[in-house]
Amino acid sequence: MTAPSVAAVVLSWNKRAKTLACLRSLVEATYPSLDLICVDNGSVDGSADAIAEAHPDVTLVRLERNTGFAGGMNFGIRAALAAGAAHVVTLNDDMTVDQGFVEPLVAALAEDGAAGAACSQILFASPPDRVWYAGARWSPRRGYHGRHTRYGEPPLGADSPPYVTDRACGGAMLAPADAWQSVGLFDEELFAYAEDVDWSLRLRSKGRHVLVVPASVVRHEVSESTGGESSPATIYYGLRNGLTVAERWAPLGRVRTVARRAEALAVHVLQAALFSRRRAEALRAVWKGWRDFRAGRLGPMR
Repeated sequence: MTAPSVAAVVLSWNKRAKTLACLRSLVEATYPSLDLICVDNGSVDGSADAIAEAHPDVTLVRLERNTGFAGGMNFGIRAALAAGAAHVVTLNDDMTVDQGFVEPLVAALAEDGAAGAACSQILFASPPDRVWYAGARWSPRRGYHGRHTRYGEPPLGADSPPYVTDRACGGAMLAPADAWQSVGLFDEELFAYAEDVDWSLRLRSKGRHVLVVPASVVRHEVSESTGGESSPATIYYGLRNGLTVAERWAPLGRVRTVARRAEALAVHVLQAALFSRRRAEALRAVWKGWRDFRAGRLGPMR
């Protein structure tokens, strides 16, 4: 049988060397029907010209400004669907993929008709052979959800079967065209972070679920685009968007709403104070995230 067509959408923003490394790894992928689309999100470091020169066969979409993860990915997804892709896989530009990463994702969706997305097992690029994402718990009733499933543990073997998880990771996620069409694209108002959570909840509302496929492996320079897991930008969007999505999907009574907000605030303050290399700026980011959440102000951080 002919393999269903897959388009890989890579979002590029001011990381020329990493984006080129990501695309090199995709060129070496073994899937027989894989098209590559790179969306440059208004880079100012020459990324777009370097991509065009090094990979003339890659469809390059040049945007004039940074439209965030959600906006940039949506440009690429629309282009992939318009070209007739049966599946679209979304990838951060700081990912590199194992050669056979596509085949297990496509096979998992073919075997599970209720699945609407399949995610790779994501390993840290450094240190190697440790899990960053292998699924994640997420309940909109909570303000904190803990680390990703198996975070920091040795990888699952390629013979481990796919399993259901609460939410996808948009940094390495394959979804069929019918899922994108029925669920819609990422929420561009969120700009960055939690747009994949919101998308997963919309998928669940349609009676479908997300799979993690351990046999599909990618490697990630974690949160490189925003400066690390405890950077001010990561903390800002994590607090603002996490609460926005939670309250969108699970309105609670007054007491439980206060408890959920207090949990989210406390966790982000601790993260900023204990783990950020830019503590003062990270603590200001907590305040800004809380302020903008309360004001209903979305879009890019100001």
